[in-house]
Amino acid sequence: MTRPLPVDDPADPRLGDYTDLTDVELRRRREPAEGLFIAEGEKVIRRAVRAGYAMRSMLLSPKWLGPLADVVEEATAPVYLVDPAVAERVTGYHVHRGALAAMARRPLPAAGELLAGARRVAVFEDIVDHANIGAAFRNAAALGIDAVLLTPRCADPFYRRAVKVSMGAVLQVPWTRAAHWPGDLEELRAAGFTVAALCLSDRAVTLDALAARGDEKLALVFGTEGAGLAPATLAAADVHVRIPMDAGVDSLNVAAASAVAFYATRPRTL
Repeated sequence: MTRPLPVDDPADPRLGDYTDLTDVELRRRREPAEGLFIAEGEKVIRRAVRAGYAMRSMLLSPKWLGPLADVVEEATAPVYLVDPAVAERVTGYHVHRGALAAMARRPLPAAGELLAGARRVAVFEDIVDHANIGAAFRNAAALGIDAVLLTPRCADPFYRRAVKVSMGAVLQVPWTRAAHWPGDLEELRAAGFTVAALCLSDRAVTLDALAARGDEKLALVFGTEGAGLAPATLAAADVHVRIPMDAGVDSLNVAAASAVAFYATRPRTL
């Protein structure tokens, strides 16, 4: 059993994993390099533990010792007990959920490992907003997506805000980064996937028409906020797809569009 360790100095080096959590650029560089991510809140911490991620430490305010007693009891990593004011000075914001855990990342799998046995794959190209990535992963977990492929410039799904918005879904859906984008689309095609690009091109078919085809294996590709998919990606896709809309609206937020597309094209056994 781990005994919680009271800490009252914000500069204590044992709290180093939690410093400056609001500095996005710093954390984007530091966390992947150091092989860690931050799980925030009871539900996300529990999901990270259930998903098998190793814990480096926990940072708790006293009121969370009860609700997380079983996690603390089973933890083999140190558990630091801090006053909320100390937590705020360490992290740079008011930790209203009162519970943080530093978790160890695992090596990303090769794309081929993810595609084996998959029927539905989501591909996100250069999505830079962490909230959008988090919401898209939550949609993927809920609506039958077996794996997610991210291009090199996509936001980090394990950044704290993305994990939080996804409610831990980024810990459930297998994902990796493309190594040679957009050449990786050929690997999808070689694995039997129809590559469908969500866009507004003149040759786009409706989402209903795509769903009616009943493709056994389908990879849905979504572009960056604003600019959409790159010309090379559009040229490499098997089919262009649009979501029919009313009231003069031409597009949806990428997270909302992913939810609509995932639901419409989900395997009919769901």
